Amino acid sequence: MRALITGGGGFLGSHIAGLLHARNDEVVVLGRNRYPHLESNGTRTIQADLRDAQAVARACEGMDCVFHVGALVGIWGKRRDYWSINVDGTRNVIEGCRKHGVPKLVYTSSPSVVFDEGEMCGVDESQPYPPNHLAAYPETKAAAERLVLAANGSGLATIALRPHLIWGPGDSHLIPQVIAQAREGRLVQVGDGTSRVDVTYIDNAADAHLLAADALDPSAACAGKAYFLSQGEPVQLWPWLAEILDAVGAPAVRRSISFRTAYWLGAALELFHRAVGSKRQPWMTRFLATQLSKSHYFDITAARRDLGYRPRVATSEGIRRLIASLTSGPQAT
Repeated sequence: MRALITGGGGFLGSHIAGLLHARNDEVVVLGRNRYPHLESNGTRTIQADLRDAQAVARACEGMDCVFHVGALVGIWGKRRDYWSINVDGTRNVIEGCRKHGVPKLVYTSSPSVVFDEGEMCGVDESQPYPPNHLAAYPETKAAAERLVLAANGSGLATIALRPHLIWGPGDSHLIPQVIAQAREGRLVQVGDGTSRVDVTYIDNAADAHLLAADALDPSAACAGKAYFLSQGEPVQLWPWLAEILDAVGAPAVRRSISFRTAYWLGAALELFHRAVGSKRQPWMTRFLATQLSKSHYFDITAARRDLGYRPRVATSEGIRRLIASLTSGPQAT
């Protein structure tokens, strides 16, 4: 298979590229930077922005599958930037696939596309999109997912994958940021600490993308559908984080605030940051307060059935590998 990965220099994209290389597939990565760690393995890189429709279309030429992983992530920023990259950029990928007859498109979505302000306990893909989202990221990922699924047809088979909270060795965002906040004394528990959430180990998330690409064709059961992905065993968020913090010698979280306090504080901070035109992410937002205090875990039965997805790395083993990586490198100092 000849595959293009948008955002292939990132955490998930690099792992997908590695798995494709391991089975001797040809890999091309599109991103805004150069990626020596991928080029050293024979990956060809194309420096381009997802908003450049012509460059994206050229990159799609001759491909058997496009893994559209690239996106603007985070919980704060200008809505127009999220829209232009996540939605218009996805539209460019779809049009590039159509122009050059790419038969398969695997899109990396997010469970946040269906997330509202309530608890989500074991919901499946029948969960509808909410009428409103609390941040530009889930709003634009939902809009992009709709585009991808609507594009499914005889000439282009599409699928959307929704991995939740990807983590593991090599991640520079999720767990390292939590550790940094704890060391700086800025990490505060939101809620009573009993919320259960899904997490996805990096190897399992990458595996699922290859399974989706291999299963996908116009007549496949998975064509034109979205799928939740996770470890299949939700964790209690705050005790799970506490285990990691303790293992790397970071201070324990000793302060907590209620969801209601965090939510309205987040609303006030959002208004203030917008009013002064601040580019810095507020300490708290409504979306973050909800994510940190409400249970949100999902039924992965459909992914098991239609894709043959099985989390091959258990959460306990993933934690062992993560802690080993954190305590053997510069992050532990």
